[in-house]
Amino acid sequence: MHDIAYGNDPRQRFDVYLPPSPRGAPVIFMVHGGAWAIGDKTNPGVVGSKAAYWLPKNYVLISVNYRLLPDAKPLDQAKDVARALATAQRLAASWGADRDRFVLMGHSAGAHLVALLGADPEVLSAAGAVRPRGVVSLDSAAMDVVQIMDFPRHPRLYDRAFGEDPGEWAAASPYHRLRAGALPLLAVCSSQRFDACPQARRLAQRAAGLDVRVDVLPQDLSHAEINRTLGQASDYTEKVNAFIDGLIAL
Repeated sequence: MHDIAYGNDPRQRFDVYLPPSPRGAPVIFMVHGGAWAIGDKTNPGVVGSKAAYWLPKNYVLISVNYRLLPDAKPLDQAKDVARALATAQRLAASWGADRDRFVLMGHSAGAHLVALLGADPEVLSAAGAVRPRGVVSLDSAAMDVVQIMDFPRHPRLYDRAFGEDPGEWAAASPYHRLRAGALPLLAVCSSQRFDACPQARRLAQRAAGLDVRVDVLPQDLSHAEINRTLGQASDYTEKVNAFIDGLIAL
């Protein structure tokens, strides 16, 4: 099923990939990347290997679009994802899926968005969504947005996304939004990048003080490979699957 609407904007659509005979199926809810400005739910690497791996395990896979810069800032994009989640959960039973067994997943900018929602689930509640079981963040280097923006030399893409207002930086920062009661999170990070794993570990350190589960999984893979190869036969895929299965079994 393609282009299911959750809003009036053409970008507010998601696709649903079903296993052969879903019944009470858990759901992986996937959010694409693209520097908050580009990308699509059908881009190579977003669905392919993940669907091939998880659909035979009786998972439903949903791939979601959301409004992009300059039309929507990252916090508004996160609210789009929350609204999409609420819509998918309302429809879940009609697909043979279980609205109470959703796991959020995202890559790059999408990883930031799902981490943000996991850090402060009130954004999900405000959209009418049922609390997901947890989050898998695939190689976000934007867990502490304030730290990034305070550093004089940072990639310009962050200026385009987060602007000049420190208040907006904090509002869009998973590190600063993190609170007791946040969702369990697996932060996959590329050890080939200088910033992704330090950002993930910084979030995990803060989470430990709040009794929130944040696991960090470094991988010797490129930023693109973190996304594209998930679902292919590997120790990496098995570790991500074990995290997800553990959440679904709760």
